Amino acid sequence: MPSAAPQGAYSDGPNGRPPSAADEVGYRGPTACAAAGITYRQLDYWARTELVEPSIRPAHGSGTQRLYSFRDILVLKIVKRLLDTGVGLQNIRVAVAHLRGRGVADLAGMTLMSDGASVYECTSYDEVVDLVQGGQGVFGIAVGAVWREVEASLGTLQGERADTGEVLYRHHPGDELARRRRERAG
Repeated sequence: MPSAAPQGAYSDGPNGRPPSAADEVGYRGPTACAAAGITYRQLDYWARTELVEPSIRPAHGSGTQRLYSFRDILVLKIVKRLLDTGVGLQNIRVAVAHLRGRGVADLAGMTLMSDGASVYECTSYDEVVDLVQGGQGVFGIAVGAVWREVEASLGTLQGERADTGEVLYRHHPGDELARRRRERAG
């Protein structure tokens, strides 16, 4: 994927280290679908074709549950946006591979631009302007805005701790089942 800026430092967690399993919250398939705005069929297909695989826990045979990280769901939502705008799957695979190589902190300040054929990374306003003026950029995805959307969605959905499997319930005013589970558990 072409980039107008040099690669940034990889920094996911405190002190520049990736988060540990104890810090990580995972999300099962239906929750990932709801947060990313995709169908379960899309999620399953993308996992089986290795477009976006769950980084916390892959499926191991029938009956096992995939567990997706926040970053995985962010990438799922970006893939959905790119597909919706007509970017080809081959170019999306290149973009996803590039996103995987970037730190989470780098993603928040990134804008993805596309002319429908290629996807470009822009990390500054000047790079966006250069692409648009050059006639290359047709649409853009501000990853920081997508980040906030995913964060807001996951704030109302169920997750689980990656290390213990403890189910974490979020408050969603219209979720009667979650309210009953909280009452039973507490």
